[in-house]
Amino acid sequence: MKGHSHITKSEIDMFKLLDSVRDRSSGGIAIFVGTVRDRNEGRGVSGLTYETYRKMAERKMIDIEKSAASKFPVKRIAAVHRYGKLKVGDVSVAVAVSCEHRADAFDACRYVIDEIKSLVPLWKKETLRSGEERWVEGKWQ
Repeated sequence: MKGHSHITKSEIDMFKLLDSVRDRSSGGIAIFVGTVRDRNEGRGVSGLTYETYRKMAERKMIDIEKSAASKFPVKRIAAVHRYGKLKVGDVSVAVAVSCEHRADAFDACRYVIDEIKSLVPLWKKETLRSGEERWVEGKWQ
């Protein structure tokens, strides 16, 4: 299994992500793309700020890759999460997984994004349209 996961302040290049998981023996690539939405809990959102301890976050993402590869027949994995200020519509996280069969690719992709949301040290602050800022309760432990 070959992995390419990292944390970045730059925009996520979806074509580069897709290319990084292509594999001649894979019949399926599953991709999850998370974007900044304009509402949360009934309130208008104008943007998000993600903060992280980058070194620890990248180590966790590599651990998640290894865990996924031990549970699913993964050929390649790439996961990227942004930090810094993001606008509504920006891609905040993307995961791509290639496997020989599509069902495994879907299952592994869901596993990876769920693990990122619960294990990677990323903190999210919403900026509401009113100008108020608030930290969003996450699943990170």
